[in-house]
Amino acid sequence: MDLALRDEMPAMSKYQGEQILVVPRALFDELGAFEGFCADADRYLQALLDPGNNFFMDRAVAEEDPSHKQLIPYCLFHYQGALLHYTRGKSSGESRLHAKGSVGIGGHINPVDAGEEHLGEATYYAAVEREIAEELTIDGGHSNRIIGLINDDSNNVGKVHLGIVHLFDLDSADVSSNEDALANLAFQSRERLLGELLPHLETWSAHCVQALF
Repeated sequence: MDLALRDEMPAMSKYQGEQILVVPRALFDELGAFEGFCADADRYLQALLDPGNNFFMDRAVAEEDPSHKQLIPYCLFHYQGALLHYTRGKSSGESRLHAKGSVGIGGHINPVDAGEEHLGEATYYAAVEREIAEELTIDGGHSNRIIGLINDDSNNVGKVHLGIVHLFDLDSADVSSNEDALANLAFQSRERLLGELLPHLETWSAHCVQALF
C-alpha cells in the first residue's frame, strides 16, 4: 500500500501499465475540500462513486497530476476498544514509509475490480474486498461502515490521493497478515495509539486515530 511518500524510483518505471480510479480535483473542491479527517462522508460518496464522475487513469500520470484525486479505501479494524496496528515492512513498496506505523489497510482501485456496474459502487466495494483478502485473513464475523474521508494536501503525494475511511467491527481478534509488508500485526489500545505510538504513525493513520478517539 502506498498512501504517502514515494520511492526515489521514477513513477513511469514503477507504475508501468497500472490503471487506477480517479476523480477530478475540481469535483472535490466543488463538494467542499478539507484538510485532515471529515466525518461527513455522505456529503461526498454519491458524487465520488458516480460512474459519470470517475474513470481509470494511468498511474504514472496520476501520481504527478494534482488535478485528479486517486480514490483509496482505507480500512480500520476494531475489536473491543482496540485498533489493528502494524509496522510497514521493507516489502511495502514505499521506502519512505518503511518502519512507519499504520492502522489502515487498503489500496488503489483497478480495472480488475470493475463489474457490470462499471466504475460505480459495485466496483468500489469489490476493490475493498480484494484488498482486504490480499492483505489479511479474518476469522469470524464483522460489520463494515464508512465513517469519513481523509485528505492531506500538505505534500505532493497527498495532493493526488483521497481516502475513504472504513471501520470494521470484528467479532474476534483472530486476524493474521498475508503479506510480509504488514509486520508486528496486533491490536493496540486507545491509550497506546494516542500515546507512544502516535508520533510513529503515518499521517493518514494519525488523523484517523485522533478523530476516532
